Amino acid sequence: GWGACDPLEPKNRRLRSSILVESGGKRLLVDCGPDLREQFLAAELDSVDRVIVTHDHADHCHGIDDLRPIAQGLGRPVPLLARQDVLERLESRFRYIFIDTRFYRAVAQAVQIDGDISFGEARVSFVDQPHGGITSLGLRFDESGRNAAYAIDFHDMTAEMFAMYQGVDLWIADCLRRAPHPTHAHLAAVIGWARELKVGQLLLTHLDNSMDYKALSAELPDWAALAFDGQEVVLA
Repeated sequence: GWGACDPLEPKNRRLRSSILVESGGKRLLVDCGPDLREQFLAAELDSVDRVIVTHDHADHCHGIDDLRPIAQGLGRPVPLLARQDVLERLESRFRYIFIDTRFYRAVAQAVQIDGDISFGEARVSFVDQPHGGITSLGLRFDESGRNAAYAIDFHDMTAEMFAMYQGVDLWIADCLRRAPHPTHAHLAAVIGWARELKVGQLLLTHLDNSMDYKALSAELPDWAALAFDGQEVVLA
């Protein structure tokens, strides 16, 4: 089943905007926020095989420079996967990351997401989620009859999202605060959607500072919990 390997509670209540997925000896990083270097040092990680960027808001992509040592270790640019419009904006904002120069090799290789992909022993599926005036990517991972989904930065549940997340063993979901928000999911909505989806376990992430970890943990149903920095979840 799913279980957290590290029982420590977070030192802060603002949870970070990235996850690392391992399958078949391969590592996939989802988003590269501004504190990517700190996260890699804390986790004692020095390599990933691919990066997915869900959308180009700063807290999900402004650690892109810290992919340079990853590319150096690989001996090639890191494949960076995203929707085409997101890649275009990233290439405009961080042009130097995607090109070879006289002094440096490209850090990342832009790869468009236009369908499911294989990663390690897993299949990764994608869905576009409403996030205010833009969309973000939601992800579902299927491997050996078990599955997990990651839904960050969304404010409403579409039919396409419902179909992809329904019945997953683990749903990691955006949950900014208790009050409704125009671009993020709020607590009552996420709990309600999780019940309708009949997920096995719910982990809430992307909380703001109004969400007290201990107080909120005490009121959640037994199939739901708050995610925290450095948490590891194992699919067995």
